[in-house]
Amino acid sequence: MSETMLGEFHRDGDTVVLRYQRTLDHAPRKVWRAITESEHLRAWFPADIVGERAVGAELKLAFWPEAIEQAGDEIEASGLPLDDAVLPGRLLAWEPPHLFEFTWDTERLHFALEPHGSGTKLTVTIRVEQPGPRGFASTATGYHVCIDALVAHLDGEAADIFDQESIAALEVEYAALLGE
Repeated sequence: MSETMLGEFHRDGDTVVLRYQRTLDHAPRKVWRAITESEHLRAWFPADIVGERAVGAELKLAFWPEAIEQAGDEIEASGLPLDDAVLPGRLLAWEPPHLFEFTWDTERLHFALEPHGSGTKLTVTIRVEQPGPRGFASTATGYHVCIDALVAHLDGEAADIFDQESIAALEVEYAALLGE
């Protein structure tokens, strides 16, 4: 089981760098599959990651239909049409089962997996140049909720990344942390 905690952040000019760490009771290969394979991404990430798994390859991040249904207003507010809710990306690092890094539109996501006893220490670092429509606190909350859902998925549990009550409470905490 992982400990649930707020992510850390620092500013690098106009970019906010978010960092989340979780210690998981699952081997790195299992965690790797959960962060890279479509059948697992659907349980915790709002979009599929489509494209060749080779450094430099172009990716398409296509929002799942349920993400469009639940967060369509926010997706539209970001300027993306709901009938073609796909953002561009690029694979920056691919070192199974230790390092996965890619861009998602203007964001850069870095997943580092380290063996930790019989489990895995997962560190997720996200560089955000442009916050979502509701600000950096909303963006930080979104990633936090997704990572908690990843942990639940690995533990064989379901989690709702669109649970408005949890999102609202976390946004308040992240707004205070980020000074928004």
